[in-house]
Amino acid sequence: MNNANRLFKAGNPIRNVEKYDISKRLAAPNRTKDKIMVDPKELMTYENQLREKGYRYICGVDEVGRGPLAGPVTCTAVIMDLDDLIVGVNDSKKVSKGKREKLFDVILSKAVAVSTVSYSPEKIDEMNILNATKACMRDAIMSLSINPDIVIVDALQLDIPYKTFGIIHGDALSYSIASASIVAKVTRDRYMENMAKTYPQYDFEHNMGYGTAKHIAALKEFGATPIHRRSFIGNFVK
Repeated sequence: MNNANRLFKAGNPIRNVEKYDISKRLAAPNRTKDKIMVDPKELMTYENQLREKGYRYICGVDEVGRGPLAGPVTCTAVIMDLDDLIVGVNDSKKVSKGKREKLFDVILSKAVAVSTVSYSPEKIDEMNILNATKACMRDAIMSLSINPDIVIVDALQLDIPYKTFGIIHGDALSYSIASASIVAKVTRDRYMENMAKTYPQYDFEHNMGYGTAKHIAALKEFGATPIHRRSFIGNFVK
């Protein structure tokens, strides 16, 4: 297998996956409730293909927080026990907050290895969000207690010493990436909810740092906090 960072969509290589839509910075946090329960076996297509090729420790990695105006970008790398699937695991955006919280604990208890890393707003401003996300993912992977045989990543090319397999919208198609997305989402949300106690004007407990109308109004009235990304908020504060 070519160990270059290959990216697939429905089995076909794609290119130019590193483009980032700046409009996501203004998107409200996704409040989608639970969809119809997905059988975790339906998210195992790629993992099963890789297992058939002899890969044992399959790592899924995902990020949360590329788009917000405030807070860190958080990345989780996880190696799951693929013989003991967790019912309810799905793309974190398709799972309600309450269900994510429960799945978070189950994933941590059943994972073969898991690592979560966050990059601060200062680091994001220094590196830019794309480079910070890649570095954050790399650090999460390299911090795992077990070396993965291969890494499944959601559409980013990473500089890591492991074979990689990329899937567009991987958090909705891969059990391993979906598991990583839930851990990253809950970790970051908890941080933002805690920051809301320090900075109550910005409604962080609801918007998670995204550029909602209430958040932008608070930025214009009160200015930026230490957890705002200076490179993201130039249109709202002087």
